[in-house]
Amino acid sequence: MNHEDFDVHGLATYLHLTPQQVQRLADRGKIPGRKVAGQWRFSPAEIHQWLEHRIGLLTDDEDFAEMESQLKPKNATAGEISIAALLPVEAIQVPLVGRTRNSIVREIVEVAARTGWLWDTQAMIEAVLAREDMHPTALENGVALLHPRRPQPRILEQPFLAFGRTQSGIPFGGDTGTLTDCFFLICSVEDRGHLRTLARLSRLLAVPEFLPTLRELEDPSAIRKWIAEVEKGF
Repeated sequence: MNHEDFDVHGLATYLHLTPQQVQRLADRGKIPGRKVAGQWRFSPAEIHQWLEHRIGLLTDDEDFAEMESQLKPKNATAGEISIAALLPVEAIQVPLVGRTRNSIVREIVEVAARTGWLWDTQAMIEAVLAREDMHPTALENGVALLHPRRPQPRILEQPFLAFGRTQSGIPFGGDTGTLTDCFFLICSVEDRGHLRTLARLSRLLAVPEFLPTLRELEDPSAIRKWIAEVEKGF
C-alpha cells in the first residue's frame, strides 16, 4: 500500500465509502485525521490502527461479514480469505512449551519459520514484541492475535498464519488479566490483507463451539480440518 497520506477521496475508495461519509466521520472526530491547508489528510498507519480497533469492537457475525466485505478490494477476482488456507499444517504447534510472553512469541515465530516463507525470524520477533508493548493483543477469550504493527513484506514470501496452544493458560498482558492459551500469528504483506485476515479470524472466534473444540484437538491436521469445517458455515 502507498504510505502517502490519504485525502478524502482516496480514503473513501480505500474504505468503500462515499467522500461525503468520510468527510462526516472526520468532521465529527470519528476517524483519525488532521487538516492541512483546510483539507483533511489521513495517515495510513493511523487508519490501519483505527480499523483494527473497530474489528476488535465487533461482536455479531453480521458485523464481521460486513467488515470483511468492506475491506475486500472492489475489483478483486479472488474469493473470501480462508483461515484454513492461510494456515499450513507445518505452522501448527501443540503444545507450545513457553511460559512467558517473550518465549511464546519466539516459539510461535520459529514455528512460522518452518514454512520457509519467513526469512528473518529475529526481525519478526522484534516486530511482534514491539506491537505487544504498544498494546497487548490478548483477548478475553484466552486467544492472542499476534502480529507486527505493520505488515512485513520485506521478510515474508507470502501471507500466512501460524497457530500454537499451551497446555494451560499463561499471563499475556490482556486488559482483564485473563490467561491466554491459544496464539495465532498473523504474517501479512499488506494492510488490507492483514485487516481482512483479522476480521475473518475474529469472526471465526465468535462461533460459540469453535474454541472449545480447538482446545481439545492435538493433531495439527485435525486442527486445520476443524477450522475449515467451521468456515464452511460462513
